Amino acid sequence: MKNKILNSLLLWIVAAIALGIACSFFFPQWLARVFITFNGLFSNFLGFFVPVLIFSLITPAIAGLGKGAGKWLGITAGIAYTSTITSGLIAWGTAALLYPSLLDGRTLVTGVADPSEGGLAPYFEVEMPAPLEVMSALLLAFVVGIAMTAVKSDTMYRVVDELQGVIMKVVTSFIIPLLPLYIFGTFLGLGMNDSFGSTLAAFGTVLVLSVVMTLVIILVLYLVAGAVAGRNPFVALRNMAPAYFTALGTSSSAATIPVTYASTLKNKVDDNVAGFVVPLCATIHLAGSMMKITLYALAIVSMGGLGISNAQIFGFLLLLGIMMIAAPGVPGGAIMAAVGLLQANLGFDESMVSLMIAAYIVVDSFGTAANVTGDGAIALIVNRFAAGRIKGYTLEGARA
Repeated sequence: MKNKILNSLLLWIVAAIALGIACSFFFPQWLARVFITFNGLFSNFLGFFVPVLIFSLITPAIAGLGKGAGKWLGITAGIAYTSTITSGLIAWGTAALLYPSLLDGRTLVTGVADPSEGGLAPYFEVEMPAPLEVMSALLLAFVVGIAMTAVKSDTMYRVVDELQGVIMKVVTSFIIPLLPLYIFGTFLGLGMNDSFGSTLAAFGTVLVLSVVMTLVIILVLYLVAGAVAGRNPFVALRNMAPAYFTALGTSSSAATIPVTYASTLKNKVDDNVAGFVVPLCATIHLAGSMMKITLYALAIVSMGGLGISNAQIFGFLLLLGIMMIAAPGVPGGAIMAAVGLLQANLGFDESMVSLMIAAYIVVDSFGTAANVTGDGAIALIVNRFAAGRIKGYTLEGARA
């Protein structure tokens, strides 16, 4: 199901980008301002909705750590978080090294409200105050989630689990369908304020870099896993090739689970360890997604002249790692979960957020393939210590 939705969404977003570029050459300002008005309303709604999304995703994710296979669940989640954060740090280092020359002279002009300056002003705005600040929602999710693991309240867990289902219905039935229109308005506005050319050229380069770096993070993960597990990392990586290419084609970690499991068994991982780690990491391990989001975000920070400090970036990465663990399993779910941090921690406006969403989804499959292949590396690490200690997680019918 996710694969079908993603393919449709990707097609619509590519069409929205192309149409936004084309229409910017001949649309009259009065008509373009209609779409700019919609973008303002949609962006304000996201600002209202994202804290609720964060609470509804993270609370059951943390509470769920108290269920299942005990300490091995926590250990595996910790390894997945470390992998995700490491990916973000590598992306940060890559951006610090390459962006000064790669994006030299590139600028990103957004939020220009005066039409005489080349920008577009909305016809009207509607304030939509959020019920919570992003950080308040995150802290509340931590407090409630951790307390639930101690109290072991099944009733409360069902409540937050059902709340997550309700919120995800809003995401899949309202937000996701409107994203192409939102992105159309963004590229229309960029084209009409004369900032599109430099933005497109710079982001094209960053997109290519992000694909290359997803391959780099896979290699790093297998070098570490090979050292810990005492296995040849290149042989282990070769055995995971079917999972990588399946994920590349499906853009779905969940749909790739049987192939990932079978590929992991080729690396002599215990059946039960593979059956436990692979489905779990398909949900919580998003190193490839972290790589893309960090590279895109820092590119916008560089081109937009936002002046973000290193301490802010580091804090953003730590919190983004948590968001990635709780990211919903829907097309663009990781970037949607990150929207609040982009706005609250890095000061992104609606145009910047829209660019992030478009860039993320256009090459989503490469991030998913990196996530899935990395799951096999985590399985090797966990197997080194947990082989024979985890029982009852064999995935029947998913063998090679």
